Amino acid sequence: MMSRLFFLLFLILSLNVHSQSTKELIDNLNSINNHQKKAELCREIALRLQNSDWDRAIKYIELAEVEAKNTQVPESILADVYITAGKMYSSKEVLDIALQYYLKAYDIYKNNGNLEEVSKIENNLAIIYGQGKDKEKALKYFLNVYRYQQSKNDPAKLVKILNNIGTAYLNKNIDSSLYYYQKAHLINKTIKDDALKVYVCTNLARVYALKKDYKNADYYYDQAFLFAKEPVNPLIQAFVYESFSDYELKQKNYDAVITNAKKALELSKENQYSLSVLNLNKILYQVYISKEDYKNAVYYFQKYNTINDSIHVEEKAVNLEKIKLEQDYKVRSQIKTLTEQKRLFKYFVVGLILVVGILILIIFLIKYRNRNIKNQLEKEKLKTKMQTLKHNLDAKNKVLIGKAMTEIHRTDSINEILTDLKKIKLKAVNKEMQQAIDIVLKSLEKNLNTDIWKEFEISFEQVHKSFFDKLTTDHPSLTPKDRRLCALLYLDLTTKEISQITGQSFKSIENARTRLRKKFDITNEKVNLSTYLNTF
Repeated sequence: MMSRLFFLLFLILSLNVHSQSTKELIDNLNSINNHQKKAELCREIALRLQNSDWDRAIKYIELAEVEAKNTQVPESILADVYITAGKMYSSKEVLDIALQYYLKAYDIYKNNGNLEEVSKIENNLAIIYGQGKDKEKALKYFLNVYRYQQSKNDPAKLVKILNNIGTAYLNKNIDSSLYYYQKAHLINKTIKDDALKVYVCTNLARVYALKKDYKNADYYYDQAFLFAKEPVNPLIQAFVYESFSDYELKQKNYDAVITNAKKALELSKENQYSLSVLNLNKILYQVYISKEDYKNAVYYFQKYNTINDSIHVEEKAVNLEKIKLEQDYKVRSQIKTLTEQKRLFKYFVVGLILVVGILILIIFLIKYRNRNIKNQLEKEKLKTKMQTLKHNLDAKNKVLIGKAMTEIHRTDSINEILTDLKKIKLKAVNKEMQQAIDIVLKSLEKNLNTDIWKEFEISFEQVHKSFFDKLTTDHPSLTPKDRRLCALLYLDLTTKEISQITGQSFKSIENARTRLRKKFDITNEKVNLSTYLNTF
């Protein structure tokens, strides 16, 4: 009962008053582009709608989460969103889901080292675990909060947390409970908060009653009644009277029980259908049965039954709502998970396509590189082959030139010998000598090659195929001497070299070249005759 009351007080203290209407907030949301401001506004709208339109409230808290994730510092904003969601589900008493959200926020603040926020959430976690009957975890978090509050030196907060720890120990270890209540009571003396003093004194009285130390129990109940005067909240006053009536019932002081229980009922008239009122009616009908006043016993028993049925109906409705909200949360979580999986699958497919595309590109690049390498090798081979052919051609050209020069010199030598022999013959007196010279002359004339250039052309045609055919086709007016000069020029011989081969003078060769340019109709002086002939 105590933990529930403190939980409600915590929620009341945490609510902020806003002057703007929910509709105005929603309208403002559509005009904001900042993700952080959107997340904060969505949280506020969700809190406004949680009692009137739960489905819309959940949609806005989910939108707040999305906007928070898009901010530059998503973790701190997300933690605020999770705390808001935790408060919303706590207000519906859907504690398991509230716990999940609080734990998410707790992890974020703990990782960021924000001890103040960690302490606040630990207090919430302790209250939830206390409501869920997990006293061990409740104590663990309450003690963490207590250690933190000690370092902050805030007496009021220390009293609250010590009171909560004492309540958590109440049914577990009476001595521990008494220890923490006493610590709270000592600090309480230094502050002016009558409500806190009422709670602590009442709880001390309850502990002493459980320990059967009635002297101290009476003392602290007197202290509690002393502080439980206006302007203290009527519900807090009712708590003292209810606790004292229960204490007097165990002492069998029936008149005191009736007086205090009725006073508690009067203070609780604004909250008729509560567990506290139910308990007070139960105490009263038990007292009247003990006093054998059956008329009043029946009256309070009927009120007890009515409230009990109402609470059970309300509990069933709350349980149904809790089940509905839990189921709705599960469905939303599944949809969110499926959406996330779909998004991840989409990214996976895109990534796979990119990888495949990159692999294909790499394959094409490798093929392109290999083709380039192959082409380069082919070019190198072709270049080598061309160089070899050029060397062979140069060698053959040299053979042709050498052969032509050899034949020309041989012919010249024979002609010189023939001339000399003819002179000797004219001078010879002996007839037999003249006949012998004639025989030698005939033999030399027979070996004299009178058609050297014809043979040269044949040899040249074997090396440079179709050259003379092309030359004759394009320029049919060329003489045999012109053709011979063209062949020598094609072999890229200079005028001096041609003069030596043909036995003509340098000037004669130059004139012949000039006539040849005219026949070829080469007017541009920059065009070399040998270059032109190489186009054949």
